[in-house]
Amino acid sequence: MSFSQDELASGSVDYNYTATPREEAHDELPGLSAFYRGETGAVFHTYSTYARGLEDMVGTLLLLDRAPLGRNEAGPLSWVRRHDEYEDAPKAHACCAS
Repeated sequence: MSFSQDELASGSVDYNYTATPREEAHDELPGLSAFYRGETGAVFHTYSTYARGLEDMVGTLLLLDRAPLGRNEAGPLSWVRRHDEYEDAPKAHACCAS
C-alpha cells in the first residue's frame, strides 16, 4: 500500500483497518487485496492480507527460512532495498578487473 504525502501529514494512515501512526507508516507498507465484480457491477472485497501475511508469495523467504541463519535480518524485511537505496558496489580486486 502506498500513502500520499497528504495522508502521511495527517498524523496517521488507515492500514490493516487500523489507524497507524505516521511514524510507523512510511510511504509504503506491504499489503494485498482481492476484489470481485459481480454480474450487477457491484464490487466485493474478498480478501486482504498485510505485513507478514505476504511471505508465501516471496519464494526467496521460504528458502531463507530453512537456511542455518534463517533470514538473518534485524527486523521484518530489513534487507529489502529499492534500486536506488543500495550502497555503491565494491570495487573489483586488481586481479579480477577487466
